[in-house]
Amino acid sequence: MTDPTDAVRDRVLALPSGELPAYVYDLAALRAHAAAVRACLPERVELYYAAKANPEPEILAALSAYVDGYEVASGGELAHVAEAVPGRPLAFGGPGKTPAEIVAALDLGVERFHVESEYELRMLAELARQVRPGGRVGVLPRFNLPVAAGSLAGSSLAMGGRPSPFGLDPARADTVMGLLTDGTYPHLELKGVHAHLVSGLRAPELLAVAESIVDWSVRLAERHGVHLAEVNVGGGMTVDYAAPDERFDWAAYGTGLARLLARHSDLTLRIEPGRALTAYCGWYATEVLDVKPSHGEEFAVVRGGTHHLRTPATKGHDQPCTLLKVEDWPHPWDRPVVRGELVTLAGQLCTPKDVLARNVPASELRAGDRVAFGLAGAYAWNISHHDFLMHPRPGFHFLGAPGRVSGRHRVPQAPGGAPQT
Repeated sequence: MTDPTDAVRDRVLALPSGELPAYVYDLAALRAHAAAVRACLPERVELYYAAKANPEPEILAALSAYVDGYEVASGGELAHVAEAVPGRPLAFGGPGKTPAEIVAALDLGVERFHVESEYELRMLAELARQVRPGGRVGVLPRFNLPVAAGSLAGSSLAMGGRPSPFGLDPARADTVMGLLTDGTYPHLELKGVHAHLVSGLRAPELLAVAESIVDWSVRLAERHGVHLAEVNVGGGMTVDYAAPDERFDWAAYGTGLARLLARHSDLTLRIEPGRALTAYCGWYATEVLDVKPSHGEEFAVVRGGTHHLRTPATKGHDQPCTLLKVEDWPHPWDRPVVRGELVTLAGQLCTPKDVLARNVPASELRAGDRVAFGLAGAYAWNISHHDFLMHPRPGFHFLGAPGRVSGRHRVPQAPGGAPQT
């Protein structure tokens, strides 16, 4: 369901008009979902949260009891996550790592590096020699593996199985494995193989991809006579914005991973979900500012827009939403109202692309009513173009955050990145 929880609904309706739009997160719902996911996974499956999906400190902390660690993909994420959940295991991935980022990760004691190229492998080896001369750094080379024809056809986003900037070409796999096992890089320790190929698959298809990754990785290790302790099959669990009630089947996925592990008694699998953990716990709440007809259709303009919630514009979907009636109308002028049955919800930006949802059943929707857009707990604020037209930034409310007040506003950033005061 994408309807707001009772706690979220109450908060959205209680917020003063001037404090909208706002993100409202139900951390109790997030913890319950994460616990249910964890319960579906076999013992030898490690769960790392991909922080890029939503790096809010409150989200990271709420997940801490249910995840084995966090995957970060930049120096900024690295520093942020290390501060938000200190002492937790981190895996550093992503293409284009800089020397400074790698040094920072080494200084922080990062346990796993997902290596994306031979150049990056050489750079990491030298920096590890300099920064950790008495130790070894864990490495999982990331390979862009070939996959069966059509196996990624149902995905929303494919990072592998085709020409891509992500990962190592599988034609170089034996060379890379040789470098990691013949003593060339004594400060690096081969931990396993990483292959995140796709996003947006359902459980049966994602299991098939995981099986192909494991089989390919095991054969590679056998050719080099080495023991492979880990295979990271990435994330990619679908969140369907068009059918939001059809959630990823974690129970089936866990059962399938258990069957896969039964064939490899000394192997650990790691998965890195992001969106599928947090999307359902967040809502983007706003209010209707205006209602008007245009060429036979009706539009409602809401506070905010895709500069706060970019996913519907980038993915081309209609964001699931719930309309919340507000009876109070404090103004002396007439209150505009939708006359038909359907309305398009658009934001305040000066572009026709600023559309959050089309053809929403909204009989008698009025200015002053509120809208809670669901599935806003991942890839929402953190990937949006916040400063276009310089509208106010949204508030953030974390319901169920222990021990403190759970509302705040974003601080605008100066051009150099420092907060403005």
